[in-house]
Amino acid sequence: MAGTTLPSLSISPEGNLQRYLQQIRQFPMLEKQEEYMLAKRWREHEDTEAAHKLVTSHLRLVAKIAMGYRGSGLPVSDLISEGNVGLMQAVKRFEPDRGFRLATYAMWWIKASIQEYVLHSWSLVKMGTTAAQKKLFFNLRKMKSKLEAFEEGDLSPEHVEHISTELNVPEHDVVSMNRRLAAQDHSLNAPLKASGDGEWQDWLEDETESQEIRVAEAQELQKRREMLSNAMAILNEREKRIIQMRRLEDDSMTLEELSHEFGISRERVRQIEVRAFEKLQKSIQSQAADTNFSTQQ
Repeated sequence: MAGTTLPSLSISPEGNLQRYLQQIRQFPMLEKQEEYMLAKRWREHEDTEAAHKLVTSHLRLVAKIAMGYRGSGLPVSDLISEGNVGLMQAVKRFEPDRGFRLATYAMWWIKASIQEYVLHSWSLVKMGTTAAQKKLFFNLRKMKSKLEAFEEGDLSPEHVEHISTELNVPEHDVVSMNRRLAAQDHSLNAPLKASGDGEWQDWLEDETESQEIRVAEAQELQKRREMLSNAMAILNEREKRIIQMRRLEDDSMTLEELSHEFGISRERVRQIEVRAFEKLQKSIQSQAADTNFSTQQ
């Protein structure tokens, strides 16, 4: 399977993007059993027709994800093309017997392909390519939204300091990134034509697509919960109780309250919490690494 080539797409987002978005809406979504049988035909018999159906049925998912990166300032057609490359890689490596839907698996490949393209295209020589700076690139808007920092122009010194601390990057990187994103930002509500007829997001409206994305996100959430559950299982009862009440409950307990419950000092409760949290982190990281390794096979 590693040396097998997927069939090429007969349509491309290059040129008339509006027409492309119309075309991909014509490909039907797949029921779970149909998707499973097509994936089996591709994996076991290298059936290119089956692979083609798997790819085309998920082109709207790629377009949806790619639109989320319009603020990068890169052509949407290029973002979609790179996302389609990721989708094809996902189809090529997808193992239907693992029990999850292709959309759940493909989302990671699509996002990774687009993100790598964006980072490469932006030529991050000036910004650097550290993990912290990549995190800044992909999380700045979210942070600004939480802070309600919607004003145009530079961020306030307080917001810069907060984002810098939260993402562990220098303040000047936050200022530079914000200016660059602001200069190239666009909205999904931008009109398709100068006349103002229609918006970009109008071409992505589809109930079946929304349902697929909801299913994929639900499965991803379930996977995270399973990881947390597995990690919690390695803790003793006292550690579980402290983590639960300090980290997982909305109505959390104070160190003082827990110290009275267990008859130990506040400092001892804090030490147990730190040690238990480190155990959780190591367990979850190990599980995530195993998952990533298996998807690369």
